[in-house]
Amino acid sequence: MVGSIPAGDFDYDRHGHGYAAHRQADPRIAAYVHRGLGAARTVLNVGAGAGSYEPADRQVVAVEPSPVMRAQRPPQLLPAVDATAERLPFDSQSFDAAMAMVTVHQWPDLAAGLTELRRVARGPVVVLTFDPDVLSRLWLAQYAPELMAAECGRMPAIGAICAALGGHCDVLPVPIPIDCSDGFAEAYYARPERFLDPAVRQAQSAWGFVDPAVQQRAVARLRADLDSGKWDEMYHDLRTQPQFDGALRVVVGQPAA
Repeated sequence: MVGSIPAGDFDYDRHGHGYAAHRQADPRIAAYVHRGLGAARTVLNVGAGAGSYEPADRQVVAVEPSPVMRAQRPPQLLPAVDATAERLPFDSQSFDAAMAMVTVHQWPDLAAGLTELRRVARGPVVVLTFDPDVLSRLWLAQYAPELMAAECGRMPAIGAICAALGGHCDVLPVPIPIDCSDGFAEAYYARPERFLDPAVRQAQSAWGFVDPAVQQRAVARLRADLDSGKWDEMYHDLRTQPQFDGALRVVVGQPAA
């Protein structure tokens, strides 16, 4: 119920009410995810949130511990099971594939959660995540270095994800389109004004890990630089750059032969 202890490192029951509005799956990113699922017909989506990136043409069972996030699932999707990655209530090899979309950094025990995904999936496990080694490529690091430090500390290393999955892993960089509809931080590389909207920041959990004064200072400085034209002097090429090669990655783990 709302007010219970959060299952991960961010309290979505208190702060996740606007996710469905600002974190909508981008079809170009979804294409990478769905290719990773291969020919799988049955898919388990763990840490499913409001259902972003769930394929509509396959049988999907979703797992999500936050009632606020479960309530934001659109009506065409099946209700999500109340469970966590570390304790999946399914038999071994119950699904053709499993997926975890921008969620593994929330899990209290990464290795246990990914081991569970590997246990219940006969085929690929697909993880959409961010590579902490390159998160600071985004200009936002110049305005809110504390934010990027917090994100880098939360995001598991790509090598740790692959090690926990075992078998063979492919790691695919995912370019971020200029009009990306999924409102994570890098999605606004060419639209800095979006960070001035509190609702946009609230749909990015990273802001919950810095002091409110840090957020206020970063936003004030960005607003001043946008008003003066300084931001455009430094980053004007990004305004028309069709995509950004940032930290977004799809990890596809195949079972050991």
